[in-house]
Amino acid sequence: PQYCGPHHTMTRGVAALLLLLVAGAQCFYLPGVAPKEYMEGDKVEIKVNKLTSTMTQLPYDYYSLPFCKPKEVYNAVENLGEVLHGSVIHNSPYEVFYGTSAFKVLCRIDMSEGPAAKKFAQKIKEDYRVQLIMDNLPAATKMLQKLPNGETVTLYDRGFRLGFVGSAELPGTTPGVSYINNHLRFVIKYHRSDQYEGARIVGFEVEAYSVAHKISGKWNADEPDSNTFLTVPITPDLPPQPVIPAEISTGASGARPQTKEVIFTYETAWEISEIRWASRWDLYLYMGDDQIHWFSILNSLAIVLLLTGIVAMIMMRTLRRDLNRYNAEDKEELQEESGWKLVHADVLRPPFHTPMLCASLGTGVQLLGMSAISIVCAMLGFLSPANRGGLLTATLLLYVLMGVPAGYLSASTYKALHGEQWAMSTLLTSLLYPGIAFIVFLSLNFFIWAKGSSSAIPFGTLVALIAMWFLISVPLVFVGSFFGYKAPLPDPPVRTNDIPRQIPTQAWYMGPHFTMLIGGILPFGAVFIELFFIMTSVWQQRFYYVFGFLTLVLAILLITCAEISVVLCYFQLCNEDYDWWWRSLLNSGAAGIYLFGYSFVYFFTQMEVVGPVPTMVYFSYMFVASLVFFLITGTVGFASAYTFVWRIYGAVKVD
Repeated sequence: PQYCGPHHTMTRGVAALLLLLVAGAQCFYLPGVAPKEYMEGDKVEIKVNKLTSTMTQLPYDYYSLPFCKPKEVYNAVENLGEVLHGSVIHNSPYEVFYGTSAFKVLCRIDMSEGPAAKKFAQKIKEDYRVQLIMDNLPAATKMLQKLPNGETVTLYDRGFRLGFVGSAELPGTTPGVSYINNHLRFVIKYHRSDQYEGARIVGFEVEAYSVAHKISGKWNADEPDSNTFLTVPITPDLPPQPVIPAEISTGASGARPQTKEVIFTYETAWEISEIRWASRWDLYLYMGDDQIHWFSILNSLAIVLLLTGIVAMIMMRTLRRDLNRYNAEDKEELQEESGWKLVHADVLRPPFHTPMLCASLGTGVQLLGMSAISIVCAMLGFLSPANRGGLLTATLLLYVLMGVPAGYLSASTYKALHGEQWAMSTLLTSLLYPGIAFIVFLSLNFFIWAKGSSSAIPFGTLVALIAMWFLISVPLVFVGSFFGYKAPLPDPPVRTNDIPRQIPTQAWYMGPHFTMLIGGILPFGAVFIELFFIMTSVWQQRFYYVFGFLTLVLAILLITCAEISVVLCYFQLCNEDYDWWWRSLLNSGAAGIYLFGYSFVYFFTQMEVVGPVPTMVYFSYMFVASLVFFLITGTVGFASAYTFVWRIYGAVKVD
């Protein structure tokens, strides 16, 4: 479930407008802009996309199975995002003409030669679904769902099942035997209006049947449609078509004949619909009852209100009282006091591993800008689910261009911390975390390639990604870094002593592990319900389209990270512990650790993955997603703590 949207960075002046227009030109799409009208007898092209399964998470090319093929097969992939998604779009042998309903024969496949039957049987047992495309609409299986209020609504499930496995509950089937859906009924919905001529397609439903076709007489291969079928019209009580490879044609229960041949057929039905063309995606994007999303928002708001109350109490009561006392006391009396003012000469002392900290912050800003702009643009409607792979393509472009603010923040922070190895800091910003993700994906790609999946990145695409990284992203980070080092720094609110102050022994609950436990669970708890829907859309291959809710959840997440970071930083400074730099990043960033832990819970409770490679795919992607979540939440927490420290020490009188 990925969609296109104009995603971009924000720079100054005309450059920002130009960059936004570039992204928008590539992915901007509004419903109703480019409909296509069909006249009587016009050909409606059906394209084949890929085979997908929630059990393996490995898509395959449609023609990786010995399906019927047209005389000439050509590729129809349109953008980089489709390639990375594993989409392999080709033309198909289906011939559909507007207004024409007919039973047609596609071809007859010989299953006795080669591994054809074995391939089909294996993919059916792995619950693969076939994805087709007509007029930019994906094929869908119609489902009826009853809501809690008793209302029945129509839903679309993407694609249709390749087949099914026989069981005792299915009459006429043998348990354990695979049956292929070799007959398709295309139910094409169209809409007419006085505002235009012809008709517009607004729905593409597929009803899949398994039928052991029988013909009268000898098979006519030259004119397949001239054969007389004894199994027409198609009814549910007809015997299904088994797919039995030669090696399992005999078993303990006795001999079972090997599948010799399978005849593939299809028919078309046209239904007029009241659905307008601009609303034809509504059934695909229906997310069910909205109450659970509102519950998620209310749950998140409760956490935000709790933290806001704590922060308000700190700011308006405790902190104001501290400032009044510190500003009124003499220096001699202050020696016997304790609190955050006593560490004023050490609070801005540079932390250890400064280049690493700056690289984390730079990458965090890069990812935050990419995510926030993507979600906001999606909420505003600047996307279309019809633009397959558009979101991923635009996101990559946006991430590359966000290298400028990443380099700027990293360099300015490093300069403020009196760093001297500016080149290493900039290289870490541009290479460290992208390098980690690249190594993970490249290693995973070898295993996916060995399985023959279409999601394996081709060599040419891999070269293009590396070129984008080193020829565009890295130079842009250095450009941002150049301006970051040139930018003047404000005067620090306090001076730092040459000799560091000794940090007192801290209580167990002020240790980094406990503060990370608290600092991570609140941001994660504020968004985990919406995270469940996002993970379901990704791993259960469903659409996600409630970007309005997601925008609210993102805002709540950022507020929660900022507030919990300020609270924990204040408590830490009150205990005279001035090592807050890394702690402020890790405390709120620990939400990413919770996300990775939750991925295990989701895997064992919601997924039915089979095989080691699909398991590696799941946890590798969730590791990278958790790392992204860690950097975003950690960067927001650090920025909030940094601002908080700067403000409170700027408000106190220090000799």
